[in-house]
Amino acid sequence: MDVKWARSPRSSADGDDDKRRAPRWGGAVRPSMVLVGFLFTLSLLVLIFGGRWGGSLPSTSPSSSSSSSAVPEVTSHHVVAGGDTGTVPAQKTTIPPKNVSAPAATTLSQDKLLGGLLSAAFDESSCQSRYKSSLYRKPSPFPLSPYLVKKLRKYEARHKKCGPGTKSYRKAIEQLQAGRNVDNSECKYVVWFPCNGLGNRMLTITSTFLYALLSGRVMLVNVHQEQQGLFCEPFPGTSWVLPAGFPEGNPGKLHFDAPESYVNMLKNGVIRGDTPAGALPPYVYLHVEQSRLRLSDNIFCDDDQATLGKFTWMILKSDSYFAPALFLTPMYEKELSRMFPQRESTFHHLGRYLFHPTNKVWGIVQRYYEAYLARADEKIGFQIRIFPEKPVKFENMYDQLTRCIREQRLLPELGEPTAANATADGKVKAVLIASLYPGYYDKIRGLYYENPTKTGEVVAVYQPSHEEKQEYTSNQHNQKALAEIYLLSYCDKIAMSAWSTFGYVAYGFAGVKPWILIRPDWDKEVSQIACVRSTSVEPCLHSPPILGCRAKRDVDVATVKPYIRHCEDVGFGLKIFDN
Repeated sequence: MDVKWARSPRSSADGDDDKRRAPRWGGAVRPSMVLVGFLFTLSLLVLIFGGRWGGSLPSTSPSSSSSSSAVPEVTSHHVVAGGDTGTVPAQKTTIPPKNVSAPAATTLSQDKLLGGLLSAAFDESSCQSRYKSSLYRKPSPFPLSPYLVKKLRKYEARHKKCGPGTKSYRKAIEQLQAGRNVDNSECKYVVWFPCNGLGNRMLTITSTFLYALLSGRVMLVNVHQEQQGLFCEPFPGTSWVLPAGFPEGNPGKLHFDAPESYVNMLKNGVIRGDTPAGALPPYVYLHVEQSRLRLSDNIFCDDDQATLGKFTWMILKSDSYFAPALFLTPMYEKELSRMFPQRESTFHHLGRYLFHPTNKVWGIVQRYYEAYLARADEKIGFQIRIFPEKPVKFENMYDQLTRCIREQRLLPELGEPTAANATADGKVKAVLIASLYPGYYDKIRGLYYENPTKTGEVVAVYQPSHEEKQEYTSNQHNQKALAEIYLLSYCDKIAMSAWSTFGYVAYGFAGVKPWILIRPDWDKEVSQIACVRSTSVEPCLHSPPILGCRAKRDVDVATVKPYIRHCEDVGFGLKIFDN
């Protein structure tokens, strides 16, 4: 059974509020008697009120302050910086968690809006995490490009004009139902359909949104039952949810061999690069799935992007973080460099812009953080994922994790503290374990429960859940998974399993470079290397397309572009780096 941090209730100030009646002195009073009386009265006053004037005030340190499940709020008036211009009256300013330094009063609005990344045009109470969740992390290590802020505000206006419920949307749906494409359509759409688990979905939604920013489209997401109630609406005054009754919403039609896919329409001569917009089919389908992505190289070439740009409706199904492929598309290269001067901040910024847990999920995050993590001096996250296609025995995985901990000194060594090395005596390290299995928690907790550390530090180990198996289609499972992604993203250091999209999202939000637990070779059961430090906070594109385009040859772009390299955990994968 986990031991929660004890909280000392605030005690009232000592003192005696009883009033004392002063004695009456009759007759003449001698000076000596006056002096004695004065000294006696002074002593009595000190005894009565000394506790009030000289007593200790209740401690306000994080370790002793009382806690509630909600983060306290204060009301202030301020001008929004980086968002819409104008004065916002009586907006609530969020006080950060106990172990995060409070920003200066003049920058509270800027911090809440992440330097202008977030719009101020939302009601805070409807989605508390939007302006609060970032306060649980350290400030972003990546400056925000003013050009990206401008692009986001323009996109929000376009989405509000073209999104569900508008005249433009109804007109576009009518054209789709009529089976025709339209030349020079005022509003164009990319409709995202889900594939695989929550981490994959968050990565590919981010990639799809980046594509919408670059191509001038409006992104709509098809929210299945298992994803309902997870995220708040990211765009003010409109919705990103694909309305029910979408004419081409049959997921059974969306597969690699679908005749409506762009690759197949090219192959079968249904369309050509010079086909006019009015003669095109009513929509085009892009199948951007990992296992098939290398066969879909045409999608990311300039000529093909020009053809795709003629379609009013685009349907996209993906489980991949395909943003690196967009960075390799020549026509988008200049625009991306303006949006992301530090290229490896792409997911960090866009992910924090798009994804905000609903109040229900945020309540899980906030309560757990306040109960177990808020008073730790340092938080270390371990995320362990075992993949069915390459299972690793528990003993081998646990040994690899502990080797990584020792080699990288992620946790203090076990042993009796001495005066020479007990430099951190009394400090607390909180370990958060995110895994489907309880064994890693049990063993690591046992080590630090039964043994002291050489530094004198206390190591507290926690695991929010252990579901035993991943349930893609369970809404409750996905709520817990999202909560744990956010809790993991609040850690100061992260070690994670190779190939894990769950881990990619967490460290991308945090903006920290993780230690990656290397997967053993296919013919081995044990990895010789325990873990390596990532040199980028970007996720990995596991199965990149062949980007030879019309040359029909495989090009290793990692040798051509200085900001693209192979991933540490997936040798043939691609990752965005800064030069």
